[in-house]
Amino acid sequence: MSATDASPARIVADADVLAADLLCGGYSRRALDVVREHSWVTLVASDPLLDDAAAVIAELADDELATDWRKAAEALREPVDQPEGDHPALASAYRGGAMHLLTLDPRLQTAQAGATLSRRVDLSVRHPKAFATLFDAESLYDVVVGGTYPGPDGDPRG
Repeated sequence: MSATDASPARIVADADVLAADLLCGGYSRRALDVVREHSWVTLVASDPLLDDAAAVIAELADDELATDWRKAAEALREPVDQPEGDHPALASAYRGGAMHLLTLDPRLQTAQAGATLSRRVDLSVRHPKAFATLFDAESLYDVVVGGTYPGPDGDPRG
């Protein structure tokens, strides 16, 4: 998969969103529930991205929870390679053909960042609240899969 094969059904969640999904819930959880509820939506993440999220979880909670989370995240995500030194979430999005990057980092949500990124990739950088609020599974299903949307086919707490 490459940026030229980008799909609106491929999503990257930055380490802060991944950790907030587990530890805080709220819009981060609602946004990632989209992935867990729909088998045709893919979470893309490099190993360094999962490493960063696990480190945040370990720091804010404990190592055991971080280890358990990492195992679950490994099963959910589609892995992508990441060049040394690249920003984990941005590299995951580019290398994994994701068209959505969910982040709590305001630096990535600026108009300047968006303009810079749009010259290289077709990527929407959003706060999880914006994604969770605007995500329309029915219309996206028609574009990505085709046909009548059957509803969620996965358990978000699965």
